[in-house]
Amino acid sequence: MIRGWYTGASGMAAQQVRLDAIANNLANIDTDGYKRDVTVSKAFAQLLLRRMDDDGVYLHPLGSGDRAPIIGKVGTGVEANEVFTQLEQGALKGTENDFDLALDGPGFMCVDTPYGERYTRNGSFILGKEGYLETKEGYPVLGEQGAIRVKQNNFQVDKDGRVWVNADYQDDPEDLVGREQNEWDNPVLLDTIKLVDFETVRYLAKQGSSMWKETDESGPATTLRGQSRPTVIQGFTEASNVNPVTEMVRMIEVNRAYEANQKTIQTEDATLGKLINEVAKV
Repeated sequence: MIRGWYTGASGMAAQQVRLDAIANNLANIDTDGYKRDVTVSKAFAQLLLRRMDDDGVYLHPLGSGDRAPIIGKVGTGVEANEVFTQLEQGALKGTENDFDLALDGPGFMCVDTPYGERYTRNGSFILGKEGYLETKEGYPVLGEQGAIRVKQNNFQVDKDGRVWVNADYQDDPEDLVGREQNEWDNPVLLDTIKLVDFETVRYLAKQGSSMWKETDESGPATTLRGQSRPTVIQGFTEASNVNPVTEMVRMIEVNRAYEANQKTIQTEDATLGKLINEVAKV
């Protein structure tokens, strides 16, 4: 009967992890480039098979299964195994801002931070005080030759990620307003946006501010070239891939599951109390 407490408690703990992930998704609906998190749980049958020969001790020192308690040889319900990020692309939305960039296809843009190179799909950039293309946190966006330095109204980014400037209008870039690149007098290739991908992208670690960090499991960043590069679209940003209606439905589902596990513990407690206080007296 005591085992029923652990079963219900493990279900409540798993639902709490789900609720935290859903709340974070809803909080980032309007965050450009955000990717929704989904929790993955291990079911009772998987836990039971893993513990069939454990005899109450751990035979496998590593792995997420070790977070769940063992009562004898029987598993205890469910556990949150991992928080999985769905990397499906969000919708592209026009901003009419030349500093905004969006990627159509798999891959990441590179950002130089004090903690090392980081990766993002949030292309909502600004022009920094020193003329560098930067994130809103002030981190320079990297090209294949280093940080990209441009002037307002005097640069364009084509679908291959190449950054072009017009050498004849460096002093007065306002003269280029409203003119297409093919109308420029002397377009010069400044740099190419550095785009990377990973062998196992699902193991990238979120770093906040829509940035990601490589891990040992994800493998190192690989620079994309040629046909493997995604299309770069200037004047657009990628919206988050969170569906608010779906997330709200999942939140209701989590609350009901949490309450069901809570009721299980209360029932087990009431039954145990009756066993001790009434049956034991006979």
